[in-house]
Parts: sequence; C-alpha cells; structure tokens
Amino acid sequence: MAGSAARDEFDWHVDGLTAGGVAQRMRITASAVRYYADQGLLPHDRTPSNQRRFHADVLCRVAMIQVAQRVGLSLAEIRDALTALPPGQVPTAEDWQQLSARLKRTLHGRIDEMFNLLDDLANDLAAPVLHT
Repeated sequence: MAGSAARDEFDWHVDGLTAGGVAQRMRITASAVRYYADQGLLPHDRTPSNQRRFHADVLCRVAMIQVAQRVGLSLAEIRDALTALPPGQVPTAEDWQQLSARLKRTLHGRIDEMFNLLDDLANDLAAPVLHT
C-alpha cells in the first residue's frame, strides 16, 4: 500500500493546517475537506481572514472517516461516533479503542439486520405460492 506508506512519513498531529494542507497529506481534494468540515466532522477555527485552520486531530479524523465510509457507514453515523473524541485534541489510544468498539457495535448490528433480512427473504421464497 504505497499511499499508506507515504502517510506514515509525516507528522499526524499538526495543528493549524489549511484545507489544502489536509488534502495534500491525506490525498483527497480540498473540497472534500471543506465538505467534511461543513458536515461537522472536522472541527476547526477561522483566521481573521476567514480561512479554516484545523486542529491537530484532523488527519486522524480524516483517516477514520475514510475507513468508516469504506465499510458503509453514513456521514451521520460517522459524525455521531466522532462526538466521542475530545474536540480539538489528539485522541489517545483509549479514545481510539472506545471509538473502535462503538463502530464495531454499529457494524455488528447492521450485519445482524442483513442476516435477518436474508432469512426473511429465504422464508418468503420457500413459502408456497397460493393461486386463487
């Protein structure tokens, strides 16, 4: 994973990055960074000239957002999960473990729901068709 190796080469906890700086480090577009910020996923402050400056946890949050989206979580679910992290601070290992456990519970619930739907479908298909 070349992208993953490249990400290991920079400091993950830089405070004051711009949307462009976050985008460059995470290999996403600046518009995606701004969108995540507008959705309440990336806390930030504004400079006197109204530029966004992101907190030191921003790169970790973007990485978590990317992983959570890959497994099918909605932005609302991701936003809800991210509220468990301390705002504007670098999350501790314990913070990440708690977040991970929360996301696992969400995913396991979704998987259980899918299996139930499959069971319902199988039962519906196995039921005899009544002709009137």
